[in-house]
Amino acid sequence: MQAGQGSGGNVVAAVCSFFIPGLGQLVQGRILPAILFFIITGVGYFFWVLIIPPIIAGIAHLWSIIDAARFTVAD
Repeated sequence: MQAGQGSGGNVVAAVCSFFIPGLGQLVQGRILPAILFFIITGVGYFFWVLIIPPIIAGIAHLWSIIDAARFTVAD
């Protein structure tokens, strides 16, 4: 039996991504999305003075949480 959307594993992954963007994807075994979410949000938050990058980072951070929560394994 495979875990689907809304499973306990997805909730844990979403909580992980809330604290560290991309960690939820890493927990799910998806390396490339984990690296991309981490880098995009990290760089955006690093340039917080420039206003636009942190907005993009905030959107990417939220997207990483939602992506981890909605992930389903394709058959």
